[in-house]
This record gives sequence, structure tokens and C-alpha cells, in this order.
Amino acid sequence: MAIGRVTQNMMVRQSLSAIETNASRLAQSQEQLSTGRRLNRPSDSPGDTIAAMRVRGEQAALAQHTRNAEDGMGWLNQLDGALSSITSQVRRARDLALQGANEGMSSASAREALAVEVDQLRESLIATANSQYLGRPVFGGITAGASAYDASGAWVGQAGAVNRTIGNGVSIAVNVNGPDVFGVDGASLFDELESLSNSLRAGDTAGIQTSITELNTRQDAIITTQAGVGIRAKRVEQVLTDATSSDLSLTSRLSDLEDADLIKAAIDVKLQEVAYQSALATSARVLSNSLLDYLR
Repeated sequence: MAIGRVTQNMMVRQSLSAIETNASRLAQSQEQLSTGRRLNRPSDSPGDTIAAMRVRGEQAALAQHTRNAEDGMGWLNQLDGALSSITSQVRRARDLALQGANEGMSSASAREALAVEVDQLRESLIATANSQYLGRPVFGGITAGASAYDASGAWVGQAGAVNRTIGNGVSIAVNVNGPDVFGVDGASLFDELESLSNSLRAGDTAGIQTSITELNTRQDAIITTQAGVGIRAKRVEQVLTDATSSDLSLTSRLSDLEDADLIKAAIDVKLQEVAYQSALATSARVLSNSLLDYLR
């Protein structure tokens, strides 16, 4: 049976290799403890590094969708407030029309006072129709201009949907085109109010009754539109709520992949220090031998 010969050179190489290995392990353990991270470079764990990159990509996408949803909620809140104001003003115009149709409001001065208020309501509604969010008219469609309606009440917007992507493959319109609320030019709410004002001044009871019917129909359409805006706002609000939960889940996953267990890391440092010191002590004994030791 052949017996391998162990030389002093072999012992030296093995001792130095053990010292380097233990020193490398000790340095890695110390790095994890000092940084609090298990992954400090891709080579620490290629598989976990790839998984962490995917999680970070999901976090970036979620953050963008959240920003989109927050912007969309701003649009929808502005729309809801404007539609509430419009409903209130249309209701007031209808009340004025009912007063004008009353036999007791037959005097010219009384009808003139009603007509003046209707004119003021019309101007106020045009201003409300130009409500903006971050400099863009919420009733202007996809117009690049700053207004949806001009001073005469004519729509100067451009029909189209302002969409916000609030999830993977999920997009929602956050605007309302003016004609869907106020009607088309020539038969719009502003035209109806102008007609009501003229009928009040002329004492045209039949015209006033027609205006009342038109305002009732217009009010129903506005309420329906506002309900649709509310449904969209509720959907976006739910997305924002879910985003908070998803962000916590992704952060937890990323922590599991990248962060070190500090208690375990501290124990590893102590163990690696003991192993390193043992390697040094053993090597010191081996490397201390000289030729005289072999001649004794």
C-alpha cells in the first residue's frame, strides 16, 4: 500500500489556503453585519439578485400606477365638485323659472329681476364649465387650450378621453367632455338659460314652461354624469388602497431577499473569528518549524 508523502511545502500551502478562506468568510460576515444586507453585490447570490431586480421592477411599476391614480383622483374630485356646483345652479335656474311662470310674478320689474339672476347664473355656469385641474379644463376633452368654453358659451374643446393607466392593462377616463354635460352648441344649457331669460323679460309663459322642461331634463343628465364620475372615483380610490397593501408586500419580499438577519450575522461573525484565529494559530505552529527542528 502506497503512502503519500507530506512535505513541508504542502503544509505551508494548505495553511495559507485555510487562512485566506477563513479571512474571506470573516470579511463577508463582517460586511453583512455592518451593511445589514445579505446581497451587497450580484455575485453574493445571482439567483436572489435576479429575484430582487424583478421585485424592484414591480415596485417601480406600482409607484407609477399609484402616481397615475392619484392624478386621476385629482381630476375626478375636481369634476365632482364642479358637477355639484352645476347641479345647484341649474336647480336655482329652475326655481326662478317656476317663479316666472307664477301668475303673481306678472309685473315687468319682477320678471326683469328674475331674468337678471338667470343671466348671472349663465355666466357663473360658463365659468364653472371652464374648471381646471393643473391648468387643463376638465370639461375640455383633449384640448391643448386653457378653456373648454368661450365667453358666449360655445364649446372650444376637443372631444376625447383623458386616460390614466392605474394598473397593468387597466386604464380609466378621468375627464368628461363638455357636450356630455352641457349639451351641444345650439341646444346647450347656456342656450336654454338664454332662452329662459328672454322668455322672462317677454312674459312668455309658454316659453318659460318649455325652459322648465328642458332644465328638468338637463338636471337629470347632470346627476347621471356625476354618478358615473363617482363610480370611477370609487374605483380609483380602491386602486390606491390596494396599492398600499401591495407596496408593503413587495417591500417585505425585497427585505427577505436582500436584508441580512442581524442576529444570525452577528453569530456568524463570532464563528468566523474563532475559525480564523484557529487557522492562524495552527499555521503559526506549522510554519514555525525550521531545518534545526528536523535535525533534532
